[in-house]
Amino acid sequence: MSASTDQTHSVSVDHAAKNRALIRLISSFAIGFGVFLSGFVIDEPAPYELYMAGLIGVWALFGLRLSRAVAALLAILVVFNLGGLISMGQMADLKTAPMYIAVSLFLAITSVFFAAVIDNDERILAVIFKAYILAAICTSLLGILGYFDAFPGAELFTRYGRAMGAFQDPNVFGPFLMLPLAWLVHGVLVGDLRALPIRLVPILILTLGIFLSFSRAAWGMALLIIAGLAVLLFIRNPNRLFRLRIMLLAGLAVVVVLLAVIVALQIPSVAELFTARAQLVQDYDDAQFGRFARHWYGMLLSIDHPLGIGPLEFGPIYGEDTHNIWLKAALDYGWLGFVSYLILTMLTLGLGLRILFRERPWQPFLLCAYIVYVAHVAIGNVIDTDHWRHFYLLIGIIWGCAALESRHKTSRLP
Repeated sequence: MSASTDQTHSVSVDHAAKNRALIRLISSFAIGFGVFLSGFVIDEPAPYELYMAGLIGVWALFGLRLSRAVAALLAILVVFNLGGLISMGQMADLKTAPMYIAVSLFLAITSVFFAAVIDNDERILAVIFKAYILAAICTSLLGILGYFDAFPGAELFTRYGRAMGAFQDPNVFGPFLMLPLAWLVHGVLVGDLRALPIRLVPILILTLGIFLSFSRAAWGMALLIIAGLAVLLFIRNPNRLFRLRIMLLAGLAVVVVLLAVIVALQIPSVAELFTARAQLVQDYDDAQFGRFARHWYGMLLSIDHPLGIGPLEFGPIYGEDTHNIWLKAALDYGWLGFVSYLILTMLTLGLGLRILFRERPWQPFLLCAYIVYVAHVAIGNVIDTDHWRHFYLLIGIIWGCAALESRHKTSRLP
């Protein structure tokens, strides 16, 4: 009788383990597919919004757990969007402002969602990165093929003669490719050298996509990320042979990128547009109502309107948006939104830096996400990033890793 009971118990445990494995597999695929969809945003609402809204709803119904760290992220983002609602109240005609704030709030929720699922299971980080890389390669290929007009209707994936993949703007397409580029370069610098040829192919695809986007911000980000990764890995590991390897491989990466650019410049149309875009300051930057002048006007306007002027109201006044995330926060979300966004940025930078070099299973993911986030913060001075889906994913990854670290420290307490 005892043997029969033990056998029944063993079968029950085995069945429960299989159910948990199946649930984990379905969950991983669901999250990975959502990340994959983030690379295809031609129209709004994009499939990403519709899918993620349903996915987050299902997760909420079945118990989405928020740790204190993730709850803090949620609180900051809610206050930020509350500033947007107050700012919207200053408008005589709401126009599309309600939808704009709704999208802002939704993207904030996606950031919290990714932080929570990472905090719940660190293994989901590998799924997120693999899905992101696949999406980046697919959308990059669309941009490259579109640029060279490789098939009928290929112009759908270009704008102003620049590759933009399955996005609405080349200036979003280029930065979207940064996290996969960082992860692949990281693999080259620290991984098995026998896998180098396998990694070089997607790196070249992403590099060509970034180059053909003709986004000065994306070009600068790519250089910052590659150099930053090499420096951080050099600092992190004191082994002389490893440091020599880092220097040699980083030099090789620079040579490969330069050769790819030189080959691309042999095409007259590419060379012509590159010459025009390579200038640090364009005509529309320093004109009377150019980008830099609008920054000054926006600062004066924000001082006079502490509650904000309303979402998307700056563009109709001065002919174009602020192209500065800090002014965007102050004008579209008021001083409340600006302070919230400043706190979010400082905390994200601080939390990530504090745990950046700790030996953890999730450290490589955090390292890549962190350096890419820093690059996004830097370009926020010349472009608006508040509605970039992958930007909120980066925030979610960093806060998720911070929550993992907090749980790790708690588990080691007696």
